[in-house]
Amino acid sequence: MRVLLLGGTAEARRLAGELAGRPEYDVVGSLAGRVAAPASAPVPTRIGGFGGVDGLAAWLEAERIDVVVDATHPFAARITRSAVVAARRTGVPLLVLRRPGWAEGPGDDWRRVPSLEEAARRLPGDRVFLATGRMGLAAFAHDHERWYLVRSVEPPAPPMPPRAQVVLGRGPFTVDGEVALMREHRIDVLVTKDSGGEATAAKLVAARRLRVPVVMVDRPPAPDAATVTSTDEALTWLFRLTAD
Repeated sequence: MRVLLLGGTAEARRLAGELAGRPEYDVVGSLAGRVAAPASAPVPTRIGGFGGVDGLAAWLEAERIDVVVDATHPFAARITRSAVVAARRTGVPLLVLRRPGWAEGPGDDWRRVPSLEEAARRLPGDRVFLATGRMGLAAFAHDHERWYLVRSVEPPAPPMPPRAQVVLGRGPFTVDGEVALMREHRIDVLVTKDSGGEATAAKLVAARRLRVPVVMVDRPPAPDAATVTSTDEALTWLFRLTAD
């Protein structure tokens, strides 16, 4: 079975590792190419886009793909939409693997918003820890009043807030490290996307301990496709497809 694995997440890497040693699967990974040095994957991996729905549909047919697994980031809405439409057009089965989002707990002070633009309009503090990645900084670029600590895997490009300091880092992060970072920079509000997962959840625990409010950007609408929330569930789905 020839599998296209749309990746970029820890779940995608784990799934690739599980499938790499199984002779019944021929897996091709795919990354968007937004990070210059992505984490290594145990399967052959292509880098870059497909050219929208038409390009992806043509690629699926040309490469004789039997199944598509979309294990991209929960906020990678464009490639997910393209995958859903291209899979339907070509008749290729599609599975979406999405880890669960984060849940607010006792002691948390979260303010949920539907977009980065709304987050920028509803900031309750003056010293902002902006942990949304480097692709969404434009929504805050107009703010000349607040000070921002911007964290991303690679140096961000303009536009970005004029009063900003950049710190580079790739998860997983520790709670103690996040507490120290937020104390050092006197952070009084955290902005993040509801990405879910353990690798970057430490900042939420740190915010709870420091009583820092969190502006949480909700995920895009869920795709209209078969969806699972774990690597084990994805494997079960693939095994059943193979058996059929």
